[in-house]
Amino acid sequence: MSLSLQSKLHTKSINKPHIETSLIEVTNKLPLKPPCRIFFKNEYEQPSGSFKLRGIGNLVYESIKQIQLTKSKKKIEIFASSGGNAGLAAAYCGFYYNVKCTVVLPKHSKLVIQEKLKDLGAKIILYGKSINEADQYLKGILNSIGDDIYPIYCHPFNNPLIWKGHSSLVDELAESLPRDKIKSIVASFGGGGLYNGIYEGILKNDLNSDVLLLETKQAPTLTKSLEANDLITLDSVNSLATSLACSYTTQSSLEYYHNQSKIRTNLELIDDLDCLKSCVEFNNIFNEIVEPACGAALSVCFNKIDLLYKNFKHLKKDDIVVIVVCGGSCTTKDDLKEFERLVTRSEIKL
Repeated sequence: MSLSLQSKLHTKSINKPHIETSLIEVTNKLPLKPPCRIFFKNEYEQPSGSFKLRGIGNLVYESIKQIQLTKSKKKIEIFASSGGNAGLAAAYCGFYYNVKCTVVLPKHSKLVIQEKLKDLGAKIILYGKSINEADQYLKGILNSIGDDIYPIYCHPFNNPLIWKGHSSLVDELAESLPRDKIKSIVASFGGGGLYNGIYEGILKNDLNSDVLLLETKQAPTLTKSLEANDLITLDSVNSLATSLACSYTTQSSLEYYHNQSKIRTNLELIDDLDCLKSCVEFNNIFNEIVEPACGAALSVCFNKIDLLYKNFKHLKKDDIVVIVVCGGSCTTKDDLKEFERLVTRSEIKL
């Protein structure tokens, strides 16, 4: 354990690593007229580049608090499996608390992610073809670590402490907006961690809000589980929205979705190209770079605005829909140029 963290543990002065992100109204900045007021919750502002820092950060924070109670002298180390953003969140936590961090990534993980992890001081291991395979390998590592280490295991999304961390996003909405006007929260769906946090945050803040989830046809994780009425693992996931490319979801995600009497949740499938178009449009208008996984939620403001009218027929002009701009550090300016090329080519074919 580092001296700086050990000192903080003794004084009980540790803080959570995430920040409060900006919330901006974009109603009049969108290319098409929406049916109500639209706000962006800009999670790309998080120090790690995405909303993942809320959940992973809370998991690490609560684990360190537990060490305070046990007065353990073991060395804290963070261990994470990830396709990118969860690993960056874990690595930032390692940097923030000055403890070691190991991240296992699938072999196909982008070099930009690997370099950012190294810049944060994390040790990276490349293994497997999917987040699931990387996670299984990480569990093998955890089974072989020494008794002098206190491991903090960070799954990318499947942990109630992670969901609780994500729910802080809704806390900020409830503090910043007229509570009775927040009618819906729109988010991309990958493994379910963000959805679970939003769901729990709506309940905690007693908001009368719906949820609209967007996932891609190339990574229909929740859709297939709902069709089977059971948790399933996809044989392969080939989405360009790599952060949504989770081969399974959580049991709580299924239960929350089915509990429509508490919170109404809608799910829409879009194409990878819709995500790419949104990333390009978002950059053109707001001059910020986000990844295709984030583009899924943003699509309802750009090329799939019909989904807003389809799902929110009951809304009035002064009602509010919040889009979670979940961020992501997997996309570069060169990637955006490639997105634009792919979109243009698809439109020519049509």
